Amino acid sequence: MRTAVILAASVLLTGAAQAAEVLVTTNISTSTTWTANNTYNLQGQIYVLPGATLTIEAGTVIASDTGLGGSLAVARGAQIFVNGTSANPVIMTSKADVATWTNGNPQTGTWRAAANEWGNLTIMGAGYVSENGTIGNVPTPNAANFAAMEGLVAAFPGDTKVLYGGGNDDDDSGSIHYLSLRYGGKVVGLNNELNGLSLGGIGRNTEIDHVEIMNNVDDGIEIWGGTVNLKHFSIWNVGDDSLDIDQGWRGKAQFGLIVQGYSLNASQGSGVGDNLIEVDGAEQSDWQPVTTGTIYNVTLIGQPVSGDHATAWRDNARLQVRNSVMMDLGERLVAFDNVDGDGGAGYGNNGTLSWANTWLTDYNVFSTVNAPANPAAFYPVQTSGKLAEISDSVFFRNLNGSAYTEATSRGVFNAGNNNVLTPGFADVDSPVTTLTRGSAVVLGSLTMLPVTFLDPRPANAALTSVGSAPNDGFFTPASYRGAFAPGENWLDGWTASSAFGFTPVQGTTSYCTAGVTTNGCKPTMNAIGTPSASATSGYTIQVGNVEGVKQGLIFYSITGQSAAPWGTGTSFLCVKSPTQRIPAQNSGGTVNSCNGQLSVDWNAYMAAAPGALGQPRFAGQVFQAQGWFRDPPASKSTNLSNALQFTLAP
Repeated sequence: MRTAVILAASVLLTGAAQAAEVLVTTNISTSTTWTANNTYNLQGQIYVLPGATLTIEAGTVIASDTGLGGSLAVARGAQIFVNGTSANPVIMTSKADVATWTNGNPQTGTWRAAANEWGNLTIMGAGYVSENGTIGNVPTPNAANFAAMEGLVAAFPGDTKVLYGGGNDDDDSGSIHYLSLRYGGKVVGLNNELNGLSLGGIGRNTEIDHVEIMNNVDDGIEIWGGTVNLKHFSIWNVGDDSLDIDQGWRGKAQFGLIVQGYSLNASQGSGVGDNLIEVDGAEQSDWQPVTTGTIYNVTLIGQPVSGDHATAWRDNARLQVRNSVMMDLGERLVAFDNVDGDGGAGYGNNGTLSWANTWLTDYNVFSTVNAPANPAAFYPVQTSGKLAEISDSVFFRNLNGSAYTEATSRGVFNAGNNNVLTPGFADVDSPVTTLTRGSAVVLGSLTMLPVTFLDPRPANAALTSVGSAPNDGFFTPASYRGAFAPGENWLDGWTASSAFGFTPVQGTTSYCTAGVTTNGCKPTMNAIGTPSASATSGYTIQVGNVEGVKQGLIFYSITGQSAAPWGTGTSFLCVKSPTQRIPAQNSGGTVNSCNGQLSVDWNAYMAAAPGALGQPRFAGQVFQAQGWFRDPPASKSTNLSNALQFTLAP
């Protein structure tokens, strides 16, 4: 993963700090590509209009004027393709965020208690929705049913740009890969705010994976109806519900991290986190479609003093949550809200299942109230278990007196559900590797204990699950609990959480191919320790299998990777110029043998060389290093090792 991070750093450094700024002032009516050699500044609410496609290249930064309200919406019938990669993510943020990046490097930055600095990304599709507030809609699934998107304002009566819904479960609104959305959520009016990512009526042919929401005034991700699936999503410090599901979503999600916190000094729901997952069945509970989904492998980190619930249930919602971690909750694991306060009648309305029976009813028992013609085909996501279920999960340090009351009543702790309740509250028993909180932050009557560092990889009861997700073409079978496999951190390099130091940086990776010397030696570079922006020792770079008794040196760059042929031999120059040479040394060993070695404590060298390339060092800075040594019979009379790329820890 880390192999290509320097490309992100160098491309985005150019994009953020030096590239031309493009002011986006008009709607996009013809297919358009935004490129990484520009930055884009949304000057208002911009729409991608029906029939048009917006493609955003890997490494592109969209940084809008702080407080102006620039926002991007993809209308029903349009498409967006966000083509980020782990090395070159697409970032949508504010100029205030970019101002904290060191030398324009998006691998850096400083977290701020802020939101509402620009708008959001909204996507509208043509999937089925359940919205009884629209005049003319009917309570059965109908392709003519539609809704107006929260947070968008119609330009005139009948403005279709703000509408979503239809009858195409296979609708394709494009794809999103490796997208970081930061400091957004424009407030339009009372109870009318933009979420980090808004998805209305999106069909299952739309691909969404590796998306992050960092700070938002309202919800992190909100889904209204449709059949869209989510994979690898991260939501931090949002001001309302982290994942909010409404209007009959019939989809899947896997590998999600939610860290509850705050974005503003405001009330809960308008700057301070509310529920981690809030799930509504339909706007009126006896309408169909009704939310019927399955979620595997999420890690939910709550706020232990003033946080709200892990899961809040309303208006006949049916949801399965499996193979997950839920810890440090402020209130309940399962909260029976019943109604959403917008006129819905709750569970049991008009002959629908009661709240209790929803947890006892098999997945393939379908309501006959306002039913579709073929319920089994209309609700294909759940393939086992009960309509409402939390299973094969671990719960830790949920200390509220009523944390498990409703969950116990609903049978969550029945033996057949394979859940684990870890006793006590000591960090040594935690289901995640490391969690560090900062000092208490008092916001009116609320107290937040902000997460300042999280290694979310599994520990203890999270290391192994009883079951795993089905291998159905979307889900990945994963025999652990929570969003991360042992030893894996899919947040690394492309997220704000990585840039702000909230989650670990992977460290060092090898790349490029070593040359073979005259005597058949293949010099191999590796490293021991941690590269640091402040340490004076502790990171040794070594090149082994070097020709014995040869002069050589280690050199490095901050400009990026390369793979340029080195003369006519087998070596490659693997780092871009300019480079810095560390003083030469003799490889030792035996002449004509492969037992020579080059070595340097890179931290010590940098601490003693304040004028060297890359000074002053900073956390998140990315370097490439390679070994060079004499080999007179070889092309250019020298040979080269493989290369390392490494990122500095604090």
